[in-house]
Amino acid sequence: MSDLPLPKNCDVLVIGAGPAGSACAQRLALAGLDVLLADQHAFPRDKICGDGLIPDAHNALRKLGIYDEVMAVAHPAQHVGCIGPRGGRVDVPGHVAVLPRRELDDIVCRAAQRAGARMLPPARFEAPLIEGNAADALQPALRGQVVGARLKIGEALHDVRAKWLVLATGAVPQAMLAAELCQRRTPTGIALRGYVKNEAMVGRVKALEIIWHKRLKQGYGWIFPCPGGVFNIGVGLGNCFGLAGTGRLRMQDVNLRDIFEAFCELYAPARELMTGGEVVGELKGAPLRCSLDGALYSRAGLLATGEAVGSTYDFSGEGIGKAMETGMLAAQAIMLGRDDAAVREAYEASLRALQPRFELYRKASRVNAHPWLADLVIWRARNSPRILRRMSGVLEETANPGNLVSVRGLAKLFLPIR
Repeated sequence: MSDLPLPKNCDVLVIGAGPAGSACAQRLALAGLDVLLADQHAFPRDKICGDGLIPDAHNALRKLGIYDEVMAVAHPAQHVGCIGPRGGRVDVPGHVAVLPRRELDDIVCRAAQRAGARMLPPARFEAPLIEGNAADALQPALRGQVVGARLKIGEALHDVRAKWLVLATGAVPQAMLAAELCQRRTPTGIALRGYVKNEAMVGRVKALEIIWHKRLKQGYGWIFPCPGGVFNIGVGLGNCFGLAGTGRLRMQDVNLRDIFEAFCELYAPARELMTGGEVVGELKGAPLRCSLDGALYSRAGLLATGEAVGSTYDFSGEGIGKAMETGMLAAQAIMLGRDDAAVREAYEASLRALQPRFELYRKASRVNAHPWLADLVIWRARNSPRILRRMSGVLEETANPGNLVSVRGLAKLFLPIR
């Protein structure tokens, strides 16, 4: 830890230096605000993720001015390979890449610091600092104005006052619970991933492969090629947890390691990757929060962003791009320089504008529960340039993902091939 005295105040205190928090901090610092960025870990640090960078992440990296820096070390790919339960495959064209989050997040965080944001020593968020007892104009159930945060640095507690507090604390709900913004403790889904080094598989797995199968318990498996002959392999279950009798899984019914083993049994490349490779580190699991659901977005003096408010897409589990986008939207709202209510209304309106797309991905997630739909779409896409273009449009965010698996969309799959 530095011997320099810890700051006691700033314009904006951002908690969480992942993609959402660092993107927010960079934008605010470039605008001339005094920004403190805090994370409970020293960087670089590991982060459980599929590591895939799809087009929305590429667009966000360009806005942040670090696209070339990221792509210089990422593993580029030209396709997402979709594999159905019967083994059918279609390669969907798109601008995609893979870079482990340990490296990606470090790049985004360093960009924020270059812009002028100050990084605190590893600091854990304990609670917001709240003054007054007046009811919140936007959330009457909440009372008082957030004026900063109490952090734990080493063994000591340290208060930092700020005009704005931004929580970008990811899917684990403790920080949002402390801020009284969490509306649902249960995650939308969960994922398990590991890294495997296997030089023999280099060139054999070139696309970002996503596999659906009924043995994967309403989820999917993946293999993504990373730089250096390493592969990210994992399984994810999204939009699947609910009460007994709803047709959804219960948390106690899920053993991710069993699902991972089933994936390696049923998908030959996964089996070959694991049996012929060297596992790097441990298999690790993490929760997912999707569909901009399960949390309040703000309270007086505080904005929440990134996966803390559910910025991950259901169906695909991709969340890096939308985390950065929501972080930039939070910064944009704060830079308006208006009163508290106006900033919050602007930010919440920007998230509501994104919600229709998240809802479409939620609807498309029925493929995870009914993997035969993947077989149908893949079969048609292999024989129809029209369907393949639509799938590529979903990846590039120029087409509606829900349309492919809606009743009307499924009917269109049986129209003459073209």
